[in-house]
Amino acid sequence: MHTHPSFRETFGAPRALIGMIHVGALPGTPASRCSLDQIVFEAVEEARVFHTAGYTALMIENMHDRPYLNGAVGPEVVAGMTAVAREIRRQVPLPLGVQVLAGANREAIAVAHSSGASFVRAEGFVFAHVADEGVIESCAGDLLRYRRSIGAEDVRVYVDIKKKHSAHAITADVPLAETARAAEFFLADGVIVTGTATGAAAEQSDVEEVADAVKLPVFVGSGLSPDNVARYSRAQGFIVGSSIKQGGHWSHALDPGAVRAMAAAFQALEGAR
Repeated sequence: MHTHPSFRETFGAPRALIGMIHVGALPGTPASRCSLDQIVFEAVEEARVFHTAGYTALMIENMHDRPYLNGAVGPEVVAGMTAVAREIRRQVPLPLGVQVLAGANREAIAVAHSSGASFVRAEGFVFAHVADEGVIESCAGDLLRYRRSIGAEDVRVYVDIKKKHSAHAITADVPLAETARAAEFFLADGVIVTGTATGAAAEQSDVEEVADAVKLPVFVGSGLSPDNVARYSRAQGFIVGSSIKQGGHWSHALDPGAVRAMAAAFQALEGAR
């Protein structure tokens, strides 16, 4: 397996197991109940669990902020995510990624740049699609110009292609591989393959198709579990969240046993290289 130089530079390894931290509902969002101090504390505690279990990297996402805004969030969410990211970076020595839902990719880069995070996960980078929030239009040109304008070129941009929770009828004539090649042409740092929804496994054939189509790092971005990680031997990055929660549901607390089981399965895949 060829490892892209930028991937090893970011993660310090040929493959990366990335533990997803679903940040508590932030101020101003419908489900917000906790103080920001409590939200930060809980996120750091989850980061410590992942670090102890041997994960390669971490990622934060404002998953509890549903229903999501389309393409932008308020300054209170940017401030909250930055507070979480900076405290995780201060206390846990792992590379950190940022995603701000839904499709708030400029805000994610701002959070990453302000906190010393290493990468963002971006939606709608190439081609438009219809998400549950509405139409998500492509953003590559604007996003990479914004990254340059604030001096954040060291923040990698990993992008979803034909992403989950979306309808792709308007691009039904554009194959997955061609979408990946478009992302590569538009200077993405890596591409992310998902299933149809949070917790839904990606098709092995989709991961392999994308790996054959581009020279970029390929990530699996949904539905990973100890039972299926070995299917994705062509991938470099593995983003895991739902299956390592109690009951396998994204909104529940971490299940430390499941966290360790996922790490063991990933290490077995590494050993089989």
